[in-house]
Amino acid sequence: MAQVSETTNGIPQIFASIITIGDELLIGQVVDTNSAWMAQELNKAGIWLRRRVAVGDNREEIIQALNEESRYASIILITGGLGPTADDITKPVLCEYFNGKLVIDEGALANVESIFARLNRPMIERNRKQAEVPDTCTVIPNKRGTAPGMWFERDGKVFVSMPGVPHEMKGMMTNYVIPKLQGHFTFPFIDHRTLLTAGIGESFIAEKIIEWESVLPSNLKLAYLPNYGMVRLRITGSDTDSGRLQAVLDAQFGQLKLLVKEWMITDEDMPIPQVVGKLLKEKNATLSTAESCTGGYIAHLITSVAGSSEYFKGSVISYANEVKEQVLGVSHEALVSKGAVSEETVRQMVQGAMSVLKTDYAVATSGIMGPDGGSEEKPVGTVWIAAASSGQTIAECFHFRYDRSRNIEMAAIYALNMVRKLIASA
Repeated sequence: MAQVSETTNGIPQIFASIITIGDELLIGQVVDTNSAWMAQELNKAGIWLRRRVAVGDNREEIIQALNEESRYASIILITGGLGPTADDITKPVLCEYFNGKLVIDEGALANVESIFARLNRPMIERNRKQAEVPDTCTVIPNKRGTAPGMWFERDGKVFVSMPGVPHEMKGMMTNYVIPKLQGHFTFPFIDHRTLLTAGIGESFIAEKIIEWESVLPSNLKLAYLPNYGMVRLRITGSDTDSGRLQAVLDAQFGQLKLLVKEWMITDEDMPIPQVVGKLLKEKNATLSTAESCTGGYIAHLITSVAGSSEYFKGSVISYANEVKEQVLGVSHEALVSKGAVSEETVRQMVQGAMSVLKTDYAVATSGIMGPDGGSEEKPVGTVWIAAASSGQTIAECFHFRYDRSRNIEMAAIYALNMVRKLIASA
């Protein structure tokens, strides 16, 4: 039997596991984005993901993973290894595992022939073999590619094999697999409430809410998700009654927000670039950046949000001092007497960005990211950040202690939080 947990409300929870297959995943040649997307979609459907496992194109490893995951889950979702080349062994291994023999599926064959006809390309025997499936499976049509998916059942467990190509897998999951799973099993409702805090560490915030957390209803679970000097708090709940779940989540989330209101950035599940963009849109305001040590990374984070052209005008990447002087108007005297990494310099940089790019707000950075370039007075990790509006400029010095890439990421997030606070206070 697959492991099933129950809340005090007696809610059975069906668990799923994901097995991704391919040597390219193990050597880092390809990043597994499939599992993250699948986990999100499963969660929306009330299916809790228990484990994620990656194995190579090896018969013994695939069989071992199938045996192991079926001990922990009732649903085993498999991606990868369904291509037409010799290294794609998932199909014959599944055929062996489920005691079948490979046969041509006429629907899958018609799909392959149709694709090659549309492309006006000849079809060889290797392509025809794409339509072969074990006779012990239910075929899942692939409307976006040539390799069909396969649905197997054994001992009350469901095994689903899909292509590793994300576009093809997503089509199968959305149009076939999740609807069929929902008809096959009874799942509880799962929902979340998430907020983002800054200015307080994970352990300290845990102390602040310890009494509240200790009396949470048993069907709710709190997760701490620290990252870049911020902590996300996520409450996850499950129940057979959606309305009851929403009411309990809303009540507990309201209490949590009151307890952490001093540090709360947003009560929505969104990253800080999106939070800043939302504030700017609400105020019909614009933003620019003047970046030295972050090299345009802040602008990258801002523009990664869809619709950012509504409020973001641009950036001056003033890596060299002459650019600081000639483009942003930083005084030569400030650079000589105080240095590029100084309060005076970032204050003039941020004012220059607002003037040159004609925005309502701006943020500027200048620092020493390492591994070299530090001094006793200004060690590696020293970063000055300034944020400005038409009526106010604030500046602060930070000392990061990581490697170069991490220091850049930290500086960018802290810069966005500074300008967020400035916008929110207006």
